[in-house]
Amino acid sequence: MSDIEAGEIEGTRAANSATENVKSFLSGGFGGVAAVLVGHPFDLTKTRLQTAAPGTYRGAIDVVKQAVARDGAFGLYRGVVPPLLGVTPIFALSFWAYDASKAVVYALTPNRKEASLSSAELAAAGFMSAVPTTLVTAPVERAKVLLQVDGQAGKAKYKGVFDVIGHLYREGGIKSIYRGSVATVARDGPGSAAYFAAYEVTKKFLTPAGASPNDLHLGSIIMAGGTAGVAMWAIAIPPDVLKSRLQSAPTGTYSGIMDCARKTIAADGVKALWKGFGPAMARAFPANAATFLGVEASRKLLDGFF
Repeated sequence: MSDIEAGEIEGTRAANSATENVKSFLSGGFGGVAAVLVGHPFDLTKTRLQTAAPGTYRGAIDVVKQAVARDGAFGLYRGVVPPLLGVTPIFALSFWAYDASKAVVYALTPNRKEASLSSAELAAAGFMSAVPTTLVTAPVERAKVLLQVDGQAGKAKYKGVFDVIGHLYREGGIKSIYRGSVATVARDGPGSAAYFAAYEVTKKFLTPAGASPNDLHLGSIIMAGGTAGVAMWAIAIPPDVLKSRLQSAPTGTYSGIMDCARKTIAADGVKALWKGFGPAMARAFPANAATFLGVEASRKLLDGFF
């Protein structure tokens, strides 16, 4: 069998096999839980830096100190319930959509000369994976951001995630719950393109000659996953800042993502679009190393069952 035929078979299998789709879905969920448990304190720090009024914090360490002083160590996990509740469908959808998108690329290139996808094709599949994922990501991020910034200036407004959702629905219906969806796609489209492409390319680079990327040892998976996270967040911070501000601001503050960008730059300069870069990059490697470690480990476990 030629390499091209093998590639076509792989694409067809990924598109048509219900079993493979289920494995992608479940392993993505496992990876997402690992990412949240490792990365949430970094994410909370990033979000508070992005949304707080100038002068509220002196930097990332000050955010951590104030959070712990106010709420104890668990204060660093404030707002963790929305991502934990949503992380399984978000990451499950993301990894399923990525595999499905790779199958689409194969289907659109029937006369391809190489069995493996190029870096550009992997990036395209990654970008496409962000579109269906946004249906779950946007409302989860909206609730998470509001809980993360709640109580910074005094008494907390919300009792929990369901109180947030109820408040948003009463305030503006589904539209309010999904505020920031365009900014979410603007962040996750290019971010996912870099994310998945970097992971695949790094795995290939770390694979010894004659070996399979699927047989890489633990250290290589951690390195590839961490590199993927760094690649994503290196380009995702500006739209993430806009998303956080759109989702946390009172109704009517911004008319959309472009209005948010204009007002943010006018008030705080271009550098404001990079607020939270330090915590995001500090989180990027460990959280995403944990993600792909969870994905790969659970996938091998699932392969043993069916």
